[in-house]
Amino acid sequence: MTAVRTATAGLALLLATACTAPAPPRGQGTPAGTVCAPPQAPPGAETATTIDVIEQAYFCTLGNYYSGATLDSRSLLLAAFVALTQELNRNGREVPGATMPPLTGDRKADWAAFETAYRKIGDQVPDLRDKLAVVTLEAIVAALGDNHADWKRQDKRAPDYYDGDGYGLGLDANVNGPQVDTNPGAAVAPLFVATVLGGAAQAAGLRPGDIIEAINGSAPFIDGEATPAIAALYPKYPEARPVRLRLLRQSTGRRWSVMLKPGLFQRDLAGLQMVRSKLLDDDIVYVRVTQFAPNSANRVLRAITRLRTGRTLSGVMLDLRGNGGGSPVEATRLLSAFVHGKNTAYQCTVDGTCQATPTDDTVELLNLPLVVLIDRGCASACEHFSSAVKDLRLGQLVGTRTAGVISGPAQSYLLGNSTLLSFPARHHLGPNREVIDRIGVPPDHYVPLTPQDAAAGRDPALAKALTLLHTHA
Repeated sequence: MTAVRTATAGLALLLATACTAPAPPRGQGTPAGTVCAPPQAPPGAETATTIDVIEQAYFCTLGNYYSGATLDSRSLLLAAFVALTQELNRNGREVPGATMPPLTGDRKADWAAFETAYRKIGDQVPDLRDKLAVVTLEAIVAALGDNHADWKRQDKRAPDYYDGDGYGLGLDANVNGPQVDTNPGAAVAPLFVATVLGGAAQAAGLRPGDIIEAINGSAPFIDGEATPAIAALYPKYPEARPVRLRLLRQSTGRRWSVMLKPGLFQRDLAGLQMVRSKLLDDDIVYVRVTQFAPNSANRVLRAITRLRTGRTLSGVMLDLRGNGGGSPVEATRLLSAFVHGKNTAYQCTVDGTCQATPTDDTVELLNLPLVVLIDRGCASACEHFSSAVKDLRLGQLVGTRTAGVISGPAQSYLLGNSTLLSFPARHHLGPNREVIDRIGVPPDHYVPLTPQDAAAGRDPALAKALTLLHTHA
Protein backbone atom coordinates (compact mmCIF):
# COMPACT_ATOMS: atom_id res chain seq x y z
CA MET A 1 0.00 0.00 0.00
CA THR A 2 3.09 2.24 0.05
CA ALA A 3 2.62 3.33 -3.57
CA VAL A 4 -1.00 4.20 -2.89
CA ARG A 5 -0.04 6.30 0.13
CA THR A 6 2.53 8.14 -1.97
CA ALA A 7 0.05 8.74 -4.77
CA THR A 8 -2.55 10.18 -2.39
CA ALA A 9 -0.17 12.71 -0.87
CA GLY A 10 -1.12 15.31 -3.50
CA LEU A 11 -4.86 14.65 -3.54
CA ALA A 12 -5.71 17.41 -1.10
CA LEU A 13 -3.91 19.94 -3.31
CA LEU A 14 -5.64 18.56 -6.40
CA LEU A 15 -9.03 18.90 -4.75
CA ALA A 16 -8.25 22.42 -3.64
CA THR A 17 -7.35 23.52 -7.17
CA ALA A 18 -10.09 21.61 -8.97
CA CYS A 19 -13.02 22.40 -6.68
CA THR A 20 -14.42 25.29 -4.80
CA ALA A 21 -14.20 25.18 -1.01
CA PRO A 22 -16.40 22.30 0.16
CA ALA A 23 -19.69 23.07 1.79
CA PRO A 24 -20.45 21.40 5.11
CA PRO A 25 -21.05 17.69 4.49
CA ARG A 26 -24.57 16.82 3.42
CA GLY A 27 -26.23 13.46 3.42
CA GLN A 28 -24.76 12.50 6.79
CA GLY A 29 -27.12 9.56 7.26
CA THR A 30 -25.85 6.05 6.61
CA PRO A 31 -27.62 4.19 3.79
CA ALA A 32 -29.36 0.96 4.68
CA GLY A 33 -27.10 -2.07 4.41
CA THR A 34 -23.88 -0.16 5.03
CA VAL A 35 -23.90 -0.14 8.84
CA CYS A 36 -20.65 -1.33 10.41
CA ALA A 37 -20.00 -2.43 13.98
CA PRO A 38 -17.15 -3.89 16.05
CA PRO A 39 -16.88 -7.68 15.66
CA GLN A 40 -18.58 -9.70 18.38
CA ALA A 41 -16.81 -12.94 17.49
CA PRO A 42 -13.93 -14.07 15.25
CA PRO A 43 -14.81 -13.35 11.60
CA GLY A 44 -15.87 -16.20 9.37
CA ALA A 45 -14.11 -17.16 6.16
CA GLU A 46 -13.23 -14.19 3.96
CA THR A 47 -15.38 -13.76 0.86
CA ALA A 48 -14.89 -11.61 -2.24
CA THR A 49 -14.55 -7.86 -1.93
CA THR A 50 -17.40 -6.25 -3.88
CA ILE A 51 -18.68 -2.76 -4.54
CA ASP A 52 -21.14 -3.29 -1.68
CA VAL A 53 -18.26 -3.95 0.71
CA ILE A 54 -16.47 -0.84 -0.57
CA GLU A 55 -19.65 1.17 0.01
CA GLN A 56 -19.87 -0.15 3.57
CA ALA A 57 -16.23 0.84 4.20
CA TYR A 58 -16.80 4.33 2.74
CA PHE A 59 -19.77 5.15 4.96
CA CYS A 60 -18.22 3.39 7.97
CA THR A 61 -15.20 5.67 7.66
CA LEU A 62 -17.27 8.83 7.33
CA GLY A 63 -19.39 7.84 10.30
CA ASN A 64 -16.75 6.62 12.74
CA TYR A 65 -13.27 7.90 11.85
CA TYR A 66 -11.63 10.56 14.03
CA SER A 67 -12.32 13.38 11.54
CA GLY A 68 -15.12 11.66 9.63
CA ALA A 69 -17.67 14.35 10.48
CA THR A 70 -15.52 17.08 8.93
CA LEU A 71 -13.80 15.04 6.22
CA ASP A 72 -14.25 16.03 2.58
CA SER A 73 -15.52 12.71 1.25
CA ARG A 74 -14.39 13.62 -2.26
CA SER A 75 -10.79 12.98 -1.19
CA LEU A 76 -11.66 9.32 -0.54
CA LEU A 77 -13.45 8.82 -3.84
CA LEU A 78 -10.78 10.58 -5.84
CA ALA A 79 -8.08 8.39 -4.29
CA ALA A 80 -10.20 5.33 -5.05
CA PHE A 81 -10.63 6.29 -8.71
CA VAL A 82 -6.93 7.00 -9.09
CA ALA A 83 -6.10 3.53 -7.77
CA LEU A 84 -8.74 1.92 -9.99
CA THR A 85 -7.39 3.47 -13.20
CA GLN A 86 -3.79 2.72 -12.21
CA GLU A 87 -4.72 -0.94 -11.75
CA LEU A 88 -6.24 -0.98 -15.25
CA ASN A 89 -2.99 0.45 -16.57
CA ARG A 90 -0.84 -2.11 -14.69
CA ASN A 91 -2.83 -4.89 -16.34
CA GLY A 92 -2.53 -3.40 -19.84
CA ARG A 93 -6.23 -2.67 -20.07
CA GLU A 94 -8.14 0.47 -20.90
CA VAL A 95 -11.79 1.41 -20.61
CA PRO A 96 -12.71 4.50 -22.68
CA GLY A 97 -15.46 5.46 -20.25
CA ALA A 98 -13.24 5.25 -17.15
CA THR A 99 -13.45 8.93 -16.29
CA MET A 100 -14.04 10.41 -12.87
CA PRO A 101 -17.66 11.51 -12.38
CA PRO A 102 -18.21 15.07 -11.10
CA LEU A 103 -18.46 15.29 -7.32
CA THR A 104 -20.36 17.89 -5.31
CA GLY A 105 -19.52 17.17 -1.67
CA ASP A 106 -22.87 15.46 -1.04
CA ARG A 107 -21.73 12.14 0.41
CA LYS A 108 -24.66 10.03 -0.76
CA ALA A 109 -24.94 11.57 -4.22
CA ASP A 110 -21.20 11.36 -4.78
CA TRP A 111 -21.17 7.72 -3.78
CA ALA A 112 -24.02 6.97 -6.18
CA ALA A 113 -22.10 8.64 -9.02
CA PHE A 114 -18.92 6.77 -8.13
CA GLU A 115 -20.73 3.43 -7.88
CA THR A 116 -22.35 3.88 -11.29
CA ALA A 117 -18.98 4.60 -12.92
CA TYR A 118 -17.31 1.74 -11.03
CA ARG A 119 -19.92 -0.83 -12.10
CA LYS A 120 -19.67 0.21 -15.76
CA ILE A 121 -15.90 -0.22 -15.66
CA GLY A 122 -16.11 -3.59 -13.92
CA ASP A 123 -18.63 -4.90 -16.45
CA GLN A 124 -16.10 -4.28 -19.24
CA VAL A 125 -13.21 -6.06 -17.47
CA PRO A 126 -14.92 -8.83 -15.49
CA ASP A 127 -11.65 -10.74 -15.07
CA LEU A 128 -10.20 -7.78 -13.12
CA ARG A 129 -13.15 -7.24 -10.78
CA ASP A 130 -11.44 -8.75 -7.74
CA LYS A 131 -8.22 -6.78 -8.23
CA LEU A 132 -10.08 -3.52 -8.86
CA ALA A 133 -12.14 -3.95 -5.71
CA VAL A 134 -9.10 -4.61 -3.51
CA VAL A 135 -7.06 -1.64 -4.73
CA THR A 136 -10.12 0.63 -4.55
CA LEU A 137 -10.81 -0.18 -0.91
CA GLU A 138 -7.11 0.02 -0.03
CA ALA A 139 -6.96 3.49 -1.59
CA ILE A 140 -9.91 4.78 0.43
CA VAL A 141 -8.14 3.76 3.63
CA ALA A 142 -4.77 5.11 2.48
CA ALA A 143 -6.36 8.46 1.58
CA LEU A 144 -6.89 9.09 5.29
CA GLY A 145 -3.13 9.42 5.68
CA ASP A 146 -3.44 7.82 9.11
CA ASN A 147 -0.91 5.23 10.26
CA HIS A 148 -3.51 3.53 12.48
CA ALA A 149 -6.06 3.19 9.68
CA ASP A 150 -5.95 -0.24 8.08
CA TRP A 151 -7.95 -2.77 6.12
CA LYS A 152 -7.09 -6.19 7.50
CA ARG A 153 -7.67 -9.16 5.29
CA GLN A 154 -7.27 -12.66 6.65
CA ASP A 155 -3.67 -13.84 6.80
CA LYS A 156 -2.39 -16.29 4.24
CA ARG A 157 0.37 -18.66 5.28
CA ALA A 158 2.61 -20.97 3.35
CA PRO A 159 1.35 -24.59 3.37
CA ASP A 160 4.39 -25.81 5.35
CA TYR A 161 4.33 -22.96 7.89
CA TYR A 162 5.25 -23.97 11.44
CA ASP A 163 4.33 -21.88 14.48
CA GLY A 164 7.01 -19.22 14.98
CA ASP A 165 8.41 -19.35 11.43
CA GLY A 166 9.37 -16.14 9.71
CA TYR A 167 8.76 -15.31 6.05
CA GLY A 168 10.91 -13.11 3.88
CA LEU A 169 14.58 -12.64 3.03
CA GLY A 170 15.78 -13.50 6.54
CA LEU A 171 17.19 -10.11 7.47
CA ASP A 172 16.30 -6.88 9.23
CA ALA A 173 17.86 -3.62 8.07
CA ASN A 174 18.31 -0.40 10.03
CA VAL A 175 15.19 0.86 8.21
CA ASN A 176 12.40 -1.50 9.30
CA GLY A 177 9.27 -2.62 7.49
CA PRO A 178 6.66 -0.47 9.30
CA GLN A 179 8.85 2.60 8.85
CA VAL A 180 8.94 2.01 5.09
CA ASP A 181 5.13 2.08 5.03
CA THR A 182 4.40 4.89 7.46
CA ASN A 183 7.32 7.28 7.86
CA PRO A 184 10.07 6.74 5.25
CA GLY A 185 11.18 10.38 5.56
CA ALA A 186 12.67 9.53 8.95
CA ALA A 187 15.09 6.97 7.51
CA VAL A 188 18.78 7.87 7.57
CA ALA A 189 21.43 6.65 5.13
CA PRO A 190 23.27 4.36 4.78
CA LEU A 191 21.02 1.33 4.57
CA PHE A 192 22.68 -1.69 6.16
CA VAL A 193 21.94 -5.16 7.51
CA ALA A 194 21.21 -4.84 11.23
CA THR A 195 20.35 -8.48 11.97
CA VAL A 196 20.54 -11.74 10.05
CA LEU A 197 17.53 -13.83 11.10
CA GLY A 198 18.05 -16.90 8.91
CA GLY A 199 16.70 -18.04 5.57
CA ALA A 200 18.12 -16.72 2.30
CA ALA A 201 20.22 -14.01 3.95
CA GLN A 202 21.97 -16.49 6.20
CA ALA A 203 22.49 -18.98 3.37
CA ALA A 204 24.07 -16.24 1.23
CA GLY A 205 26.53 -15.32 3.99
CA LEU A 206 25.25 -11.83 4.77
CA ARG A 207 26.46 -10.30 8.02
CA PRO A 208 25.34 -7.43 10.25
CA GLY A 209 26.94 -4.20 9.06
CA ASP A 210 26.89 -5.09 5.35
CA ILE A 211 25.92 -1.94 3.41
CA ILE A 212 23.02 -2.38 0.96
CA GLU A 213 23.97 -0.18 -2.00
CA ALA A 214 21.19 -1.20 -4.38
CA ILE A 215 17.93 -3.17 -4.33
CA ASN A 216 16.82 -4.61 -7.65
CA GLY A 217 19.09 -2.09 -9.33
CA SER A 218 17.64 0.93 -7.49
CA ALA A 219 19.37 3.06 -4.88
CA PRO A 220 17.79 2.89 -1.39
CA PHE A 221 18.51 6.59 -0.87
CA ILE A 222 18.59 9.48 -3.37
CA ASP A 223 19.79 12.85 -2.11
CA GLY A 224 19.36 11.58 1.42
CA GLU A 225 15.72 10.58 0.92
CA ALA A 226 14.58 6.97 1.29
CA THR A 227 13.15 5.45 -1.88
CA PRO A 228 10.35 2.89 -2.35
CA ALA A 229 13.02 0.32 -3.26
CA ILE A 230 13.55 -0.43 0.45
CA ALA A 231 10.10 -2.01 0.69
CA ALA A 232 11.39 -5.00 -1.32
CA LEU A 233 13.46 -6.06 1.73
CA TYR A 234 10.24 -6.99 3.55
CA PRO A 235 8.10 -9.22 1.30
CA LYS A 236 5.04 -10.89 2.77
CA TYR A 237 3.57 -14.23 1.81
CA PRO A 238 2.67 -15.06 -0.93
CA GLU A 239 5.16 -12.61 -2.52
CA ALA A 240 7.97 -14.78 -3.85
CA ARG A 241 9.89 -12.72 -6.41
CA PRO A 242 13.66 -12.85 -5.85
CA VAL A 243 15.31 -9.64 -4.65
CA ARG A 244 18.73 -8.68 -6.00
CA LEU A 245 21.04 -6.79 -3.60
CA ARG A 246 24.35 -5.10 -4.23
CA LEU A 247 26.38 -5.13 -1.03
CA LEU A 248 29.53 -3.61 0.45
CA ARG A 249 31.42 -5.08 3.39
CA GLN A 250 33.39 -2.12 4.72
CA SER A 251 35.82 -4.19 6.80
CA THR A 252 37.24 -5.86 3.67
CA GLY A 253 36.16 -3.53 0.87
CA ARG A 254 34.39 -6.41 -0.87
CA ARG A 255 31.52 -5.53 -3.23
CA TRP A 256 29.24 -8.22 -4.56
CA SER A 257 25.69 -8.95 -5.67
CA VAL A 258 23.36 -11.64 -4.41
CA MET A 259 19.88 -12.84 -5.31
CA LEU A 260 17.68 -13.64 -2.30
CA LYS A 261 14.43 -15.57 -2.73
CA PRO A 262 11.75 -14.98 -0.09
CA GLY A 263 10.68 -18.01 1.87
CA LEU A 264 9.96 -19.53 5.25
CA PHE A 265 12.76 -19.67 7.78
CA GLN A 266 13.01 -20.91 11.35
CA ARG A 267 13.31 -18.09 13.85
CA ASP A 268 15.26 -18.10 17.10
CA LEU A 269 12.65 -19.08 19.69
CA ALA A 270 14.30 -16.92 22.37
CA GLY A 271 13.90 -13.94 20.07
CA LEU A 272 10.15 -14.54 19.92
CA GLN A 273 9.72 -13.97 23.66
CA MET A 274 7.93 -10.68 24.29
CA VAL A 275 9.66 -10.12 27.65
CA ARG A 276 13.27 -11.13 28.33
CA SER A 277 15.27 -10.14 31.39
CA LYS A 278 18.75 -10.48 32.88
CA LEU A 279 21.20 -8.79 35.25
CA LEU A 280 23.91 -6.50 33.91
CA ASP A 281 26.98 -5.83 36.06
CA ASP A 282 25.16 -7.59 38.91
CA ASP A 283 23.22 -4.44 39.87
CA ILE A 284 21.15 -3.36 36.84
CA VAL A 285 18.02 -5.14 35.66
CA TYR A 286 17.81 -5.26 31.87
CA VAL A 287 14.37 -6.05 30.42
CA ARG A 288 13.66 -6.23 26.71
CA VAL A 289 9.99 -5.75 25.80
CA THR A 290 9.20 -6.40 22.14
CA GLN A 291 5.47 -5.69 22.35
CA PHE A 292 2.94 -4.31 24.84
CA ALA A 293 0.87 -7.46 24.64
CA PRO A 294 -1.73 -8.48 27.26
CA ASN A 295 -0.09 -9.09 30.67
CA SER A 296 3.29 -7.78 29.46
CA ALA A 297 3.45 -5.13 32.22
CA ASN A 298 2.97 -7.75 34.94
CA ARG A 299 5.63 -9.94 33.34
CA VAL A 300 8.12 -7.05 33.36
CA LEU A 301 7.36 -6.23 37.00
CA ARG A 302 7.69 -9.87 38.07
CA ALA A 303 11.05 -10.10 36.27
CA ILE A 304 12.32 -6.99 38.07
CA THR A 305 11.11 -8.28 41.45
CA ARG A 306 12.76 -11.66 40.91
CA LEU A 307 16.12 -10.17 39.90
CA ARG A 308 15.96 -7.61 42.71
CA THR A 309 15.63 -10.25 45.43
CA GLY A 310 18.72 -10.41 47.62
CA ARG A 311 20.61 -7.52 46.04
CA THR A 312 20.70 -3.72 45.86
CA LEU A 313 20.02 -2.46 42.35
CA SER A 314 21.43 0.64 40.68
CA GLY A 315 18.52 0.89 38.26
CA VAL A 316 16.32 -0.54 35.53
CA MET A 317 17.07 -0.55 31.81
CA LEU A 318 14.03 -1.10 29.60
CA ASP A 319 14.93 -1.97 26.00
CA LEU A 320 12.01 -0.91 23.80
CA ARG A 321 13.91 -0.90 20.52
CA GLY A 322 11.79 -2.48 17.81
CA ASN A 323 8.70 -2.49 20.05
CA GLY A 324 5.87 -1.94 17.60
CA GLY A 325 3.31 -1.11 20.28
CA GLY A 326 0.21 -2.93 21.44
CA SER A 327 -2.05 -2.13 24.36
CA PRO A 328 -2.01 1.41 25.80
CA VAL A 329 -3.40 -0.12 29.00
CA GLU A 330 -0.23 -2.21 29.37
CA ALA A 331 1.99 0.80 28.64
CA THR A 332 0.17 2.83 31.29
CA ARG A 333 0.36 0.03 33.85
CA LEU A 334 4.13 -0.26 33.41
CA LEU A 335 4.53 3.53 33.67
CA SER A 336 2.60 3.35 36.94
CA ALA A 337 5.49 1.46 38.54
CA PHE A 338 7.56 4.64 38.21
CA VAL A 339 5.05 7.40 39.07
CA HIS A 340 1.60 7.87 40.62
CA GLY A 341 -1.01 10.60 40.29
CA LYS A 342 -0.11 11.68 36.75
CA ASN A 343 -1.71 11.59 33.32
CA THR A 344 0.32 9.51 30.87
CA ALA A 345 -1.49 10.70 27.71
CA TYR A 346 -4.65 12.29 26.32
CA GLN A 347 -7.08 10.95 23.71
CA CYS A 348 -8.82 13.79 21.88
CA THR A 349 -11.74 14.12 19.48
CA VAL A 350 -11.64 16.32 16.39
CA ASP A 351 -13.33 19.17 18.29
CA GLY A 352 -10.57 19.18 20.92
CA THR A 353 -12.40 17.35 23.69
CA CYS A 354 -9.78 15.25 25.47
CA GLN A 355 -9.92 12.29 27.82
CA ALA A 356 -6.95 11.80 30.16
CA THR A 357 -5.18 8.46 30.63
CA PRO A 358 -4.16 8.43 34.32
CA THR A 359 -1.66 6.18 36.03
CA ASP A 360 -2.87 3.04 37.78
CA ASP A 361 -1.94 3.90 41.35
CA THR A 362 -2.64 0.36 42.57
CA VAL A 363 0.71 -0.63 41.00
CA GLU A 364 3.52 -0.60 43.55
CA LEU A 365 6.26 1.95 42.87
CA LEU A 366 9.71 0.51 42.15
CA ASN A 367 11.63 3.60 43.30
CA LEU A 368 14.54 2.78 41.00
CA PRO A 369 16.37 4.94 38.40
CA LEU A 370 15.16 4.23 34.86
CA VAL A 371 16.80 4.38 31.43
CA VAL A 372 14.82 3.44 28.31
CA LEU A 373 16.39 2.39 25.01
CA ILE A 374 14.40 3.60 21.98
CA ASP A 375 14.77 3.68 18.21
CA ARG A 376 12.78 4.18 15.00
CA GLY A 377 11.15 0.79 15.58
CA CYS A 378 9.46 2.03 18.78
CA ALA A 379 5.91 2.85 17.69
CA SER A 380 2.37 3.39 18.97
CA ALA A 381 2.03 2.24 22.62
CA CYS A 382 5.83 2.24 22.82
CA GLU A 383 5.73 5.97 22.03
CA HIS A 384 2.99 6.45 24.61
CA PHE A 385 5.41 4.99 27.15
CA SER A 386 8.45 6.92 25.90
CA SER A 387 6.73 10.32 25.78
CA ALA A 388 5.47 9.85 29.33
CA VAL A 389 8.97 8.98 30.55
CA LYS A 390 10.24 12.16 28.94
CA ASP A 391 7.42 14.56 29.87
CA LEU A 392 7.01 13.29 33.43
CA ARG A 393 10.79 13.08 33.99
CA LEU A 394 10.68 9.45 35.00
CA GLY A 395 14.04 8.58 33.51
CA GLN A 396 16.27 9.11 30.49
CA LEU A 397 15.78 8.02 26.88
CA VAL A 398 18.79 6.69 24.95
CA GLY A 399 19.06 5.83 21.26
CA THR A 400 17.30 7.51 18.36
CA ARG A 401 13.95 9.23 17.81
CA THR A 402 10.89 6.96 17.87
CA ALA A 403 8.77 6.11 14.84
CA GLY A 404 6.10 8.82 15.00
CA VAL A 405 3.38 6.22 14.44
CA ILE A 406 0.78 6.99 17.10
CA SER A 407 -2.26 8.68 15.63
CA GLY A 408 -4.59 7.06 18.15
CA PRO A 409 -5.95 3.72 19.43
CA ALA A 410 -7.67 1.92 16.56
CA GLN A 411 -11.14 0.39 16.70
CA SER A 412 -11.99 -2.47 14.32
CA TYR A 413 -15.25 -2.77 12.36
CA LEU A 414 -16.49 -5.91 10.64
CA LEU A 415 -17.23 -5.62 6.91
CA GLY A 416 -19.60 -7.78 4.93
CA ASN A 417 -16.86 -9.97 3.46
CA SER A 418 -15.51 -10.90 6.93
CA THR A 419 -12.56 -8.51 6.76
CA LEU A 420 -11.82 -5.80 9.31
CA LEU A 421 -11.62 -2.06 8.79
CA SER A 422 -9.85 -0.24 11.62
CA PHE A 423 -9.07 3.38 12.48
CA PRO A 424 -9.01 5.65 15.53
CA ALA A 425 -11.96 7.66 16.80
CA ARG A 426 -9.62 9.82 18.91
CA HIS A 427 -6.10 11.12 18.42
CA HIS A 428 -3.23 10.73 20.86
CA LEU A 429 -1.41 13.56 22.65
CA GLY A 430 1.47 13.22 25.09
CA PRO A 431 1.33 14.24 28.77
CA ASN A 432 2.28 17.80 27.82
CA ARG A 433 -0.53 17.69 25.22
CA GLU A 434 1.98 17.57 22.38
CA VAL A 435 1.43 15.78 19.06
CA ILE A 436 3.76 12.79 18.70
CA ASP A 437 2.27 11.31 15.54
CA ARG A 438 4.60 11.73 12.52
CA ILE A 439 7.11 13.48 14.81
CA GLY A 440 8.22 10.85 17.30
CA VAL A 441 9.84 11.20 20.70
CA PRO A 442 13.45 12.44 20.69
CA PRO A 443 16.01 10.72 22.94
CA ASP A 444 17.75 12.57 25.74
CA HIS A 445 20.98 10.98 24.52
CA TYR A 446 21.30 10.44 20.76
CA VAL A 447 23.23 7.19 20.21
CA PRO A 448 22.60 5.71 16.73
CA LEU A 449 23.75 2.29 15.61
CA THR A 450 26.35 2.49 12.81
CA PRO A 451 27.31 -0.19 10.27
CA GLN A 452 30.64 -0.51 12.07
CA ASP A 453 28.85 -1.14 15.38
CA ALA A 454 26.61 -3.78 13.81
CA ALA A 455 29.56 -5.52 12.16
CA ALA A 456 31.52 -5.59 15.43
CA GLY A 457 28.55 -6.67 17.54
CA ARG A 458 28.70 -3.47 19.59
CA ASP A 459 25.65 -1.90 21.23
CA PRO A 460 26.58 1.74 21.92
CA ALA A 461 23.12 2.68 23.23
CA LEU A 462 23.23 -0.08 25.84
CA ALA A 463 26.74 0.97 26.85
CA LYS A 464 25.58 4.58 27.28
CA ALA A 465 22.60 3.46 29.37
CA LEU A 466 24.91 1.47 31.67
CA THR A 467 27.09 4.53 32.17
CA LEU A 468 24.08 6.71 33.00
CA LEU A 469 22.71 4.26 35.57
CA HIS A 470 26.07 3.77 37.27
CA THR A 471 26.60 7.53 37.36
CA HIS A 472 23.15 8.02 38.89
CA ALA A 473 23.94 5.42 41.52
